[in-house]
Amino acid sequence: MLGFEGKVVLVTGGNRGIGAAVVERLEMLGATVATVCRGERGQRGRMHLKADVTDAAAMQQAAETVENELGPVYGVVANAGITQDQLLSRMDLASWKSVIDTNLTGVFNTIRPLVPRMYDRRSGAMVFISSIVGERGNLGQANYAASKAGLIGMAKALAREGARYGVRFNVVSPGFIETDMLKPVPPAVREKILAEIPVKRFGKPEEVAWAVTFLLSPESASYITGEVLRVNGGHHT
Repeated sequence: MLGFEGKVVLVTGGNRGIGAAVVERLEMLGATVATVCRGERGQRGRMHLKADVTDAAAMQQAAETVENELGPVYGVVANAGITQDQLLSRMDLASWKSVIDTNLTGVFNTIRPLVPRMYDRRSGAMVFISSIVGERGNLGQANYAASKAGLIGMAKALAREGARYGVRFNVVSPGFIETDMLKPVPPAVREKILAEIPVKRFGKPEEVAWAVTFLLSPESASYITGEVLRVNGGHHT
């Protein structure tokens, strides 16, 4: 009913957490999914490609492989991301650069080979996975916040560029979700975060996946572009 039958969707970081939940939901809805990850663990989708989003040439090759073997890419979910947390006074350039290169430039590398093709076909949709940290900031995450805020600005600019070609760009901004990124958080800090969330629990990857598929769908979100959909339990509005 959401129009994914016969549609090819590329998901980066689709082997775990939110990405894995997105792949599962898209396949359930009839999409043909290709995933791109740095490692081999937890392979998912009809096609799995090992590539690093920071490598522009590798992502160019990945796009060509998916289109040649699965067909024209209709959708992209840019989900791959990392953290390297530290107070700015102690953060070195390598920690800053690695997060920006993966979380922000990595999205550019992912979509750059596909945007012209989508424009030529006058069809397509992309969803960038940002974060509540990109909207409200967080202690010790200046690099991560900058990268995730950058995705929002990128999507809003591309929404204006892509509208004339029938290509949509949107953002899902999750709050604190039960994934590997949350596991290292000390119990005392977790309790403090929970106290700030009106629904009094952390989110589930599946809940983020539903938001992603809604925005990606050519049926449910055909008139939505340049928007940020928050999935954070009321933590930030």
